[in-house]
Parts: sequence; C-alpha cells; structure tokens
Amino acid sequence: MTGTNTLTAALGRGTVVLDGGLSNQLAAGGHDLSDRLWSARLLADRPEAVAEAHLAYFEAGADVAITASYQATFEGFAERGIRHDRAAELLALSVRLAREAAGRAHAKGVTRPLWVAASAGPYGAMLADGSEYRGRYGLSVAELERFHRPRLEVLAAAGPDVLALETVPDTDEAAALLRAVRGLGVPAWLSYSVAGDRTRAGQPLDQAFALAADADEIIAIGVNCCAPEDVDAAVETAARVTDKPVVVYPNSGETWDADARTWNGHSTFTPQQVTGWRESGARLIGGCCRVGPDTIAGIAGALKG
Repeated sequence: MTGTNTLTAALGRGTVVLDGGLSNQLAAGGHDLSDRLWSARLLADRPEAVAEAHLAYFEAGADVAITASYQATFEGFAERGIRHDRAAELLALSVRLAREAAGRAHAKGVTRPLWVAASAGPYGAMLADGSEYRGRYGLSVAELERFHRPRLEVLAAAGPDVLALETVPDTDEAAALLRAVRGLGVPAWLSYSVAGDRTRAGQPLDQAFALAADADEIIAIGVNCCAPEDVDAAVETAARVTDKPVVVYPNSGETWDADARTWNGHSTFTPQQVTGWRESGARLIGGCCRVGPDTIAGIAGALKG
C-alpha cells in the first residue's frame, strides 16, 4: 500500500495528511535531543524510538511520515566520529524505520495507504547554529549543490516515496536543491521556511516559488517551520505562481531561541485552520516543530471527517 507513483496520484484526488514534529515526539518519550545531531543521533543510539514516533503519527491519522534525516549529514556524522560508510547506512536506516512503522500500522489495523518522505534539511541544519532560519551562508549555489547531492543520492536509493526538501531559508539553497535532485528518480517537494510574505533570507515568496514552477521533479511547493499565521498568504501565493499542489506544515506558533535552545511563547495552531488552507490549494498538510499526534489527529479529522 505504498509507492512513489501512488502519492503523486493521491495529490490529484484529495488532501494528504503529514505527520507532526518528530523531535517533540521523541522528547516526549524522554530522549535527550540536545546533541548537535538532534533527532538524527537516535538513528545510531535508539532507532527503535524513531520507529515508535513514526508509528504514533500514523496511528493519529498521518498518511506520511517524514524521516529522522533532517539533520543527518555526512559532515555532521563525521564530527561525531562516524565514518562515511556508516553515515550512509544511518541515512538509509531513516527511510527503513519509517517504512517499518508503516508496516506495523497496517498490521495494527490501519487500512489507508501510508507513505515515507525522506527529509533533507538545509545546510544550516548541519551547522546547528540557527542559520537555517537566516540563510545566506556565504556559499555559492554550486557549493550548496555539492553539499546536498551525496546524501540525497543515498536517501533516494533507500526507496522513499518522496524527498522532503524542507525548511529552506533562501532561494540560493532552493536553486541548489533543485539541481541536486535531478536524475535521482524520486519526486520531491520543496518547502521554504518563511517570515511573513518572504523567505527567511528576505526574498519575496512569489520569486521563491517560481524557481520550482517548471521543475519536473517537484510535485509540491510550499512552506514549513513557520508561524501558522504565515501560512494563508503563502498558500495563496504558491497556488498563484505555480500549478503544483501546495505543501504546508507550520510550527505550533511558539518561537525557537537558538542561543538558549528552548521554545518560547504558546501554541496558536489549531486544526480548524487547515480547511482554509485546503480551500486555497494546499494538498499536503501537517505540522512541524511542537505539533504532536493530538494535533495531527485533529487535522486528519478536519480534513477527512
């Protein structure tokens, strides 16, 4: 009940529910994510915990699990003394764990199709210094492409249904990712992190979305890891600029303090918001940081009830 082509077809038929924040689900289970590798550390140390987190979202109503590879890079693993071949195994493991969770969900009575999205976070995620919310790393498009391509090749070879090019802060990195996914044989979505009507680096969203308008590999374009209040305008802009389905999965509404490594504020994301996003063109809808299974269950109920 999985398969690359069927996810693309499903977007033409209706709305697909994404999961929520993997890190907050792991933290709720008592796992320490203070390491620079964040949730990717558990691929090596506690892979069973990653599978359990995916299963919780499938049981809550998610149709897609996004893998624990957001912060998983060859460079980041090397800093922990993990060799290149072992890092490649861990990247592939992230896809396999999500696929295993889908199988367990089906065995427990979930009958709908379930899919796996292999996460590829921005260059700033590897730096683990908050620069994924700023962009502008001082690297060229070619340099960013060389950074992203090797791990995308490994993730694609592991057999996900789609590649999630997510939390992209600026158009230079988007251009690099669009080049890096060419020829991999796996579709992808491209999702920007935004503030208001601009990317985190300050580019207008219509220009940012237009980059992917003619990219055959991209099956959806949109935003994630942003405030829920920023989603409405982003969906309308993406639907206007491209004819692709729109993907949206904002944070809870709390804000991340990169220096203190803590969340501040309170949640402003409610399941009731998602029906308006769907009406404006969103076809992949879920949550990002601080959005847990209860909220995903509410989203699934609102969209499918």
